[in-house]
Formats: sequence, structure tokens, C-alpha cells
Amino acid sequence: MKTERSNINYPLWRKKVDSSMWGHNVTTIPNWACKMWDIDSLFSGVTSKKDEDSKITINLGKKKWSGWVTVASKGRKTPAYRLWFDEDLTQELKQVFLMSYMRDIEDNIRGKYPTKIEDDIPFWEFLDIEFDSLNKQFIFVPYYTQKPTFPNLFNSIVSSPKLKEIDSLLSAKDFPKIYKQDWRNINDYHTEIGADNVIYMLINKTNKEFYVGEAKNLIQRFSSGNYAKKWEFYRYDKLPNELESFRLEIERALIKCFSTLLNNNKNIDTMHISNYTLTNSKIDK
Repeated sequence: MKTERSNINYPLWRKKVDSSMWGHNVTTIPNWACKMWDIDSLFSGVTSKKDEDSKITINLGKKKWSGWVTVASKGRKTPAYRLWFDEDLTQELKQVFLMSYMRDIEDNIRGKYPTKIEDDIPFWEFLDIEFDSLNKQFIFVPYYTQKPTFPNLFNSIVSSPKLKEIDSLLSAKDFPKIYKQDWRNINDYHTEIGADNVIYMLINKTNKEFYVGEAKNLIQRFSSGNYAKKWEFYRYDKLPNELESFRLEIERALIKCFSTLLNNNKNIDTMHISNYTLTNSKIDK
């Protein structure tokens, strides 16, 4: 049973987590919370994130992110205040409220349906939002999170470029986009989903070695060699289909770029910004 928090320092809004948390990196602040936090006196007339007065900070755990508060009042009886946050915080919220995020994707995939997704998959997650008006700082505290059904699988999927691609397509963001993956342990490569048409990078921190490559299918490429024995970490960027024919050119351009920054085996002039060595054998001149 979830017990009530005792470490609340500022007036609190317990927000039910929904798609507004990651759909547009913004959530509307309810009128009662605006009055509680005296938002009008701090942000009245602030209509754009470009306005210096819109800037706030957001704390989640031990991390801080940039944020903004704006108001839309034209043609409205009551001003609508919105709390905006950057894309990095959105990605963090997707990780924290993993089940709500996955349920929203399921809802988008199935489209029009006779019943609501919340009725078919019933649970709610909650985020406590406190506001320190003196320092213009919001504090995010996850109050209740639904335990993932398959936690390791879901955590692997939520950060995958393939899921980001699906999310963009379902959100009608159909412009070509490169989807990025963070550094991961080389032994985890077999868990990747949809890692095709990629530019990848490898690091051996012990031997101070670095490598840039390209692959039509990442798992097949890594499985066909001794990658797990030679390298410790990998990351990759998934290219849009429109750039598939340029994949090799992009790889060569990156190799050339890193050869001018890192030590290399081809006696190419370098800026020596690191003691790492680029191990690619083919470097364009």
C-alpha cells in the first residue's frame, strides 16, 4: 500500500500521468494550482519561451533541467498557463513512467477503438509537482509508478531508436530523422530492436581505442566478428531510409573527422585532443 509523503516542502499538485507529459514537452497548469502558486504574479504577460522571464528550473531526483512557463490569454476568459520542459527531461519521464508511456503507444497503434485504453489496461501513475516560487523552481517527485510487466525488456525498448521512430510516425512527425542510441555495454547488442541502417561507434576504454563503422543490420555485423571480445561499449545512430544509399559516405566522413582529432595509424595530422587511437584502417585523405 502506498503511504503518503512526509517530505513535502512547497505547495503540491499531484498530476495524473498522461500523454501530455511527453507529447509536446508541456503540460497545462490547472487554474487552482496557478492560484495556489501565485503563477499570475510571476508569469503574467509571458507568452513565449524566448522571454527571459519564462525561464524556470525543474528538479527530478538529483538532476536539474531547464524549463519555461508561458501564458496564452488571447481570446480566453481565463489565461492558460503552461509548464514546458526540454526533450532530455521528457526522455527521463518516459523511463520513470514506463508503463504509461508504453500504454500510450499501444493506444496510438490501435487507433479508433470502441473502448478507452485506460479501461482495457487499467492503472494510473502520479507525479507530484511542487513549486518554489522564490527561486522559480519546480520539483518533480514520482509519487506512484506502475511496476513494468517485463522490466528488463521494457527498459531496453524505451531507449531504442526503433521505438523513437515508431513514436514519431504515430505522432505524424513523418520528416526524415536520425534516431540516436546511448552508449551500452557490448554484451547487450543482441537485445537491440530494429537496429538496421546504422552508423555505429565502438570504444575500448582499457586499450584507449575507438572505431567508427556502418551496418545494414547491427546485430548481424556484431555477431559475425569478435566484437564482444575486442570492444567494451557501443552506440549507434539509426539513419532514415532516405539516407540508406549515403550510409557509407556518412561513415567515411565521420572517420575522416575523428582522424583529425584522435591518434591514428595512418600518420594523418591530428589535433591530439585525446589519448585514444582511431583504429579504422581506411581513412580518406
